[in-house]
Amino acid sequence: MSSLEAPTFPLAPNSVIGILGGGQLAMMLSIAATELGFLTAFIDPDPHAPAQKVSNHIESAFANPETLLLLAQAAQVITLEFENVPDQVLEQLEHSVLVYPAKEIFKISRNRVLEKKALVVAGLQVAPYWAILGGPQLEGALVGVGGKGILKTAELGYDGKGQKRVSSEAELRAAWLELGEVPCVLEGIVPFVRELSVQVARNPQGEIAVSGVYHNTHVAGILRRSVFGDHLEDGTRENAQNMARTLAEKWNVVGLLTLELFELADGTLLVNEIAPRVHNSGHLTQNGGNISQFEAQIRAVTGLPLRDFAPGLPCMMVNVLGWEEGCEPDWSAILRIPGTHLHLYGKKNRAGRKLGHVNIVASSRGSGSSGAGLSVREQISEMLERGAMVERLLFGQVAL
Repeated sequence: MSSLEAPTFPLAPNSVIGILGGGQLAMMLSIAATELGFLTAFIDPDPHAPAQKVSNHIESAFANPETLLLLAQAAQVITLEFENVPDQVLEQLEHSVLVYPAKEIFKISRNRVLEKKALVVAGLQVAPYWAILGGPQLEGALVGVGGKGILKTAELGYDGKGQKRVSSEAELRAAWLELGEVPCVLEGIVPFVRELSVQVARNPQGEIAVSGVYHNTHVAGILRRSVFGDHLEDGTRENAQNMARTLAEKWNVVGLLTLELFELADGTLLVNEIAPRVHNSGHLTQNGGNISQFEAQIRAVTGLPLRDFAPGLPCMMVNVLGWEEGCEPDWSAILRIPGTHLHLYGKKNRAGRKLGHVNIVASSRGSGSSGAGLSVREQISEMLERGAMVERLLFGQVAL
């Protein structure tokens, strides 16, 4: 910061939090901020941005200097809901207002090559990888990662887009051409047994809080479900949480950071990628009986006290994806299932688009007249059964 003094933390009630982006994450961040007594405003070029329901919408391109100045003058701190913000936008903002996380974290997170290098420097393990910045780097790349891999664009890929599986030199070259001959990273395919994620929040005073560890399942490159509480070993959980704490401290993160992990058969955890923001897998924290990931990010960037935010009960999240015409899910049937919480974003339907999510929370008491408590194993089993019912209503016959 150069033209304004840093505010005193924690921020006072009615302080303004600026948000870059106005999608569902910004909407849920704004709700959390409002509940804590803050005001919010966001920039997004979409006139139908979901966050406009609960926040002040500045309809503008992100790189508009006048709009950025307006937000910087109104806000005491700015945070983000997505990574792909141009460097010049964050640089302009940081001249006059605090931006959390800082632009250096976003430079790392939006470029897979920089991300892999930074994670290794921080002492964390990643899958074998090979940076491909141009045609010459294709030579020997596949052998270097173990003979099979996934070619991913260094920037802008998400939800399975911008990536191709390859198992021969010919496939690798064809995939690179198909992806536009842009900088890429070739990641070796690792025999993971589970996909996990964990989150960490850190405030300007250096306080750190961690989430629980979630078990994630992807279908066609898109997160289908996240589960908290399904018999994760204590050592695995502690290892994941310690990795998150380490990264937050070494990178001097202020805000919230999500780590996506691969768990190998021997218990080794590899970092797949990171996101310096709230994350789809953390939506289950909204109804799990503790503070949510959204409240954790708001607390972090405003300097409020932090506490660990693992859910208090087993819970899970199932994504709601866009449906084909005439196949809208039966929302009433979903809401009749005990323990369900429906969150719709108000976005226009398009097949495959993320339109909402359903959280399912386990019961802590039995259903009989005695009201006897359920064991943790029984809670988890009941929750998974209800989750399977939700998935059948959303996607047809599935198996958890």
